[in-house]
Amino acid sequence: MGFGFNLFVLFILIPLSLVLALLWNISGKRFFGKALGLLWGGLIGLILAGLVIRPFTEKIDLAQEDIYGDYVIDRTKFPGKQADWQYNHFRFTLNRDNEFIFYQTEQEKILKVTRGTFSFLNGYRRPRIVLQVAEPRHHIIEDTPTLYRAIWSFYYVFHSPEFGNVFFTKAKWKPLESK
Repeated sequence: MGFGFNLFVLFILIPLSLVLALLWNISGKRFFGKALGLLWGGLIGLILAGLVIRPFTEKIDLAQEDIYGDYVIDRTKFPGKQADWQYNHFRFTLNRDNEFIFYQTEQEKILKVTRGTFSFLNGYRRPRIVLQVAEPRHHIIEDTPTLYRAIWSFYYVFHSPEFGNVFFTKAKWKPLESK
């Protein structure tokens, strides 16, 4: 629990509980006992509800092992023709040999491959990568893409001078269904 909760317990909950228990003991009225039970029952209920809800609201915690894999354009961030086009033309892989492989494609056909390496930055709680790719490089490839975590997933954002933010999510490329 946090600092505010500790202050609440120390300066409000315990003194109020002592006063209610003392009034209940002196007066013998059940009202004070019920109020005491309601106070503690409500607090315990809130704590239990928080513990149950937490897995559904807390962002995913990542390890280096989670980063390795294939990445495709995340079409859910800005759906439409541009995202579909990017999905069919760009993807990359981060493999366990710390190799970065960027694919320029035409759907499943690979047109050009750009290779480089990546390393993890030390001193961060969650894995952050730095790419080392020789020049000339594609405009999407950025040295330090930003990692964003969601509740059950994560994604990388590369800033392209031509496209703006380009979102990649960890997934295997699959052909898009025709509409």
